[in-house]
Amino acid sequence: MPHRAVTRAASLVFALVACACSEIGDSDSNDGGSGGDGASGDPSSGPGTPGPSSGSGGSGAAGGSAQGGAGSSAGGAGSGGSDPGVCARWQADRADLSEGMWSGSVAACDAGDVSAAGRDNALKLVNLYRFLAGMPAVTHEATRNERAQACALLVHANGMLSHNPPPSWDCYTELGADGAGSSNIAGTPGVTGVDLYVADPGNETTMGHRRWILSGSIGPIGLGSTDGYSCMQVIGGSGNTQKPFVAFPSPGVFPSGAMTASWMPVDESGWTVQSSQIDLSGASVTVTDGGQDMPVQVFELQQGYGDTWALRFNPQGWTTQAGHTYAVSVTGASQPIDYEVQVVDCP
Repeated sequence: MPHRAVTRAASLVFALVACACSEIGDSDSNDGGSGGDGASGDPSSGPGTPGPSSGSGGSGAAGGSAQGGAGSSAGGAGSGGSDPGVCARWQADRADLSEGMWSGSVAACDAGDVSAAGRDNALKLVNLYRFLAGMPAVTHEATRNERAQACALLVHANGMLSHNPPPSWDCYTELGADGAGSSNIAGTPGVTGVDLYVADPGNETTMGHRRWILSGSIGPIGLGSTDGYSCMQVIGGSGNTQKPFVAFPSPGVFPSGAMTASWMPVDESGWTVQSSQIDLSGASVTVTDGGQDMPVQVFELQQGYGDTWALRFNPQGWTTQAGHTYAVSVTGASQPIDYEVQVVDCP
């Protein structure tokens, strides 16, 4: 299948990859095989996602290792708790967003490593977003980190993002190419990249980075970063969390800061709902606030990224406000979906 280049609106890239089941789209996350080409760009552009995979997780270029491993695993199995509890978690997990130090060198084609603090801070943010979405925490694992780190060097050395880097690239290695084909890729260091993946600017047809991060199929993941580029290996995991649907913004108490954590607000990039159990093809979405209709524009996303089906819906003429509870109803799917998002300000 041809791969599709994705311009870097936020320095993210993602690829189309052939799969026996569904396909995943264009962001930095990649679900297996050789990914699509990403374009170079500044951190104000978007990330690259890897391609499609089945709802239970794609077979990535690097293969799946057992869940667990060497990484720390911040976070529990879901939000929907009290306002103070969610705000306390949001504040605690974002108190230290330092990127850590990179020990490598582009000039020497040395991937080096990112210091433990930087890698753990990136993992902490991944698990914060999964907590909000009611998904279990994941860990990072040494072999996956090594691939992600080689990927980060490769894209940094060439100043562009690609899920299918050619052997002619500077600092090319098979390890780095494998990492690029199975990772979310960002033109930012690793901690900043997590917020960027979740906002997912420039990936209107897939929202693949966000969908992979919130997927039940990922884990353990790989995290690699230089001082300017990063890769998050998400494909080929052994996760098997079965949940009818995952939404973002998520049901229950939801911090307003999560709507604007990256340079593009979620209201602009889009709200999403994803599922591997409920066929969302042709579905409609309505949002109300205190019984008042809040217009949205609905888009059916390409299948296979993190979960089989997904929808994106964007507010039309309004923005999400703290102190409001938004009731979301999805109809016309194989099973109706209804949930409420209680937006709170976490000072």
